[in-house]
Amino acid sequence: MLVSKSLRSAAAVMSFGALMVCFPVRADEGMWTFDNPPIKQLQEKYQFTPTAEWLDHVRLSCVRMNDGGSGSFVSAHGLLLTNHHVARGQLQKNSTAEHDYITNGFYAAAPEQEMKSPDMEVNVLVSMENVTGRVVAAVKQAKTPEAEFASRRAAIAEIERESLQKTGLRSDVVALYHGGEYWLYRYKKYTDVRLVFAPEQQIAFFGGDPDNFTYPRYDLDMALFRVYENGKPVDTKDYLRWNPRGAANDELVFVSGHPGTTHRMNTMAQLEALRDMGQPSTIKGLKHRIAVLERYSALGAEQARQAASAIFSLANSLKGNEGRYKGLLDASVMAVKRKDEGEFRAKVMASPELAAAYAGAWAAIADSEKRAGARTKERLYRGLDSQFATLASSIVQLVAEIGRPDAERLPGYHDAQVDSLKFRMFSPAPIYPAMDVARLTGSLEQSLAELGPNDPFLKMALNGRTPKEAATALVNGTRLADPVVRRNLVAGGEAAVAASDDPMIVLARQLDPMRRELSKWFEDNVQSVEQRAGEQLGKARFAVYGKTTYPDATFTLRLSYGRVQGYAMNGTKAPYKTTFYGLYDRARSFDFDGPFYLPSRYLEGRDKLDLSTPLDFVTTNDIIGGNSGSPVINRNAEIVGLIFDGNIESLVGDYVYGGETNRAVAVHTAAMTEALRKLYNAPGLVNELLGQ
Repeated sequence: MLVSKSLRSAAAVMSFGALMVCFPVRADEGMWTFDNPPIKQLQEKYQFTPTAEWLDHVRLSCVRMNDGGSGSFVSAHGLLLTNHHVARGQLQKNSTAEHDYITNGFYAAAPEQEMKSPDMEVNVLVSMENVTGRVVAAVKQAKTPEAEFASRRAAIAEIERESLQKTGLRSDVVALYHGGEYWLYRYKKYTDVRLVFAPEQQIAFFGGDPDNFTYPRYDLDMALFRVYENGKPVDTKDYLRWNPRGAANDELVFVSGHPGTTHRMNTMAQLEALRDMGQPSTIKGLKHRIAVLERYSALGAEQARQAASAIFSLANSLKGNEGRYKGLLDASVMAVKRKDEGEFRAKVMASPELAAAYAGAWAAIADSEKRAGARTKERLYRGLDSQFATLASSIVQLVAEIGRPDAERLPGYHDAQVDSLKFRMFSPAPIYPAMDVARLTGSLEQSLAELGPNDPFLKMALNGRTPKEAATALVNGTRLADPVVRRNLVAGGEAAVAASDDPMIVLARQLDPMRRELSKWFEDNVQSVEQRAGEQLGKARFAVYGKTTYPDATFTLRLSYGRVQGYAMNGTKAPYKTTFYGLYDRARSFDFDGPFYLPSRYLEGRDKLDLSTPLDFVTTNDIIGGNSGSPVINRNAEIVGLIFDGNIESLVGDYVYGGETNRAVAVHTAAMTEALRKLYNAPGLVNELLGQ
């Protein structure tokens, strides 16, 4: 299962602003922006030229799921396809001990049965505008990195606010090529998103953690939502036609989705910081959090249900991070990155003009990474793993930031971002207090072990208590489980928050100055320096190479191309596709034990299926976390598959793409059609997908 954008952000904590080196594009490499599609490569290798109309249609058919994945419209009536694991958060929030939609699945046979998601936001990219000149002009008079940082932030906030007021569309300024370009992306935003179908967890994630990030696979990792506006399903003029035959061997295919974060253009100094501190710390933290939740799960069936999704996500993130860490420890991978950087630097140094302007950027980044290391422990461990604590911190910061000029606010609190923040903040989704006590206790125990009892953060958080005592008092005393309480605090502004005696709000008020100081220190000593250096390297890159490649992933819409193709593996060959035959064989080979058991629907319905139907398949497309739920489409922009994972060899793709064995793993449309028709008795849904 691909790691979502939100989970992957933890792995990036040590990069402190990924910057650029240039490298030659290899094989079917690239997560291309829609303003700069790989036209030349497609013409030369596949004799295919996507038209402007083709690109616009695909762009408007695809969506960003702000739970951390991607999706696409697949009917004229707002039907939206994504992965089960992308939908899982909303399934969890709607589930109870009596109705476990993750375990048992869900199907709305009639429109009135469709189940509203508590806090899912869907974005459709409707326009893009290059605003590089405006951002660059705003920082031109600044004399220091700190002044540049403030001017850049102010300019971006003003562009976003102005666009929101003018168009009513969600407006995000995105840094591409890490400051080489800035683009304004405008999104149509939907927040009424209702679940139509999800299979049982066991068939969506058959094979569990042992099979995760591997291939061959046998998963039906799909889910269907419907998007509403003003109480009615949206009319989707642009949607991807369903091709029930699915992808064929060696066929040219495209993936259009929202890859979260890559570090392919990091400098060697940044990669070494990730290798030596970032990834080991992330892995250690994930293991600790999983252990905490596993202890909680062992208390009973209901505790296990409550914690299952969190453990699922953390375990997935752990396996992905361990794979990326192995890549950083691989001498051959680092040699490729060192060679790429060396060639780029040599071209810059060969030009006296470029050298004078940009040669110092690499040293500036290296120095800032060293400075960052001095306060890394504070950044990693001065935090509280608690839904209540996160809500309290957001409320305290929101009421303070709203009173400041938009340009001076903390990231995430600008005018153009507040509506989405409030949508999440006021979610009616349940919070499980006992689980929050366990999580908070665990994080305080880890902070105590790493920082020691005299750390100012811990003195405030513990206030003379043990981690368990502090967590219990904070969680049991808070009233933030009620969304009405949260709304009233925000509506009351700083006065209401200052007067609140809620223990979580009180602690958040106490910790806020410390958090702001640490954030400002990183802005002044790390982010501002690396943003300036990033823009320098971006300009150098365009001067040397022109715009012949793609930027690192930024959880914005990208297009990748490739072909359906097996690969050499473990001394043999992995097939381009698997089938339902293979599903039953793998389950029987493990005696239907552990993660290899089958839901009763599949055991009892075997004879209903055409077992030769393709189930999953692999392609050479270049993807990463955040691409989960992306459609796989053919030359005719018909959907032929659904991305849900990458193989183990793809994990190093965070840093470098290897076309020989790097594979994207997808569910075949033939399998989805077969299962919906013959096992789930959903003829109406199948007919809608087929346009009948």
